[in-house]
Amino acid sequence: MILKSVIEMYRSVMDLRYNPLRFIPDPVLQGYLLMALFVMWSAFFGLIAIYYMGWVGYSIPVSIGVHLSLVVPTIITNAVFLEAERNTSE
Repeated sequence: MILKSVIEMYRSVMDLRYNPLRFIPDPVLQGYLLMALFVMWSAFFGLIAIYYMGWVGYSIPVSIGVHLSLVVPTIITNAVFLEAERNTSE
């Protein structure tokens, strides 16, 4: 049961047949956008890893940057998914 929900969560984000990018008719553009989102999220997780491994000292600006590095990719991902879904109605 848990494995099924994990697979569904994975597909909803990473599988172009299931995520909102499926509404974009061009498969090349779908792949490009998925790759761009992947790079953005990889950079985010890299920043988190650097921060928690102690390579960057704690300060208020660093704390703000870490929090923004979580919020901004989330907003961008949501916007891309919503725009892909919206384009199907045209």
